[in-house]
Amino acid sequence: MGIELRPLTDEDHELIELARRTVDENTDGPDGVYTMGAAVRAADGRMFAGINLYHFTGGPCAELVALGRARAEGARELTTIVAVGNEGRGVQGPCGRDRQIFVDYHPQLRVILSTAQGLGSVVATDLLPEGFPWTPSGADVV
Repeated sequence: MGIELRPLTDEDHELIELARRTVDENTDGPDGVYTMGAAVRAADGRMFAGINLYHFTGGPCAELVALGRARAEGARELTTIVAVGNEGRGVQGPCGRDRQIFVDYHPQLRVILSTAQGLGSVVATDLLPEGFPWTPSGADVV
């Protein structure tokens, strides 16, 4: 059982560009603040962008802001997500908290990553093997 890295589509590149544009236009700059932009695509083709709110207490990740924005706009079926770092850092993988949330809300969400083989996408559950999805009634192993 291995992780299937799927090649990127034109739509994936469009999503990366939205995330890059979002972080470039809204970055906190090169002063050491870790700014990230993210974009998520809904099944109907709409795209939603988000940016993190860096704070010493944590703050929401860009991916979670993008997911929240999609939800606020009525998008419930999401297909793909990506995060891009400021200052030209390119595509970045999600943190552990984001991975858990992806599995809980959108287990079949494709996540665009930068790997040794180049850019590609994987299914969210591949990023959290042997994870357990949270539900109000308890947790079940994925």
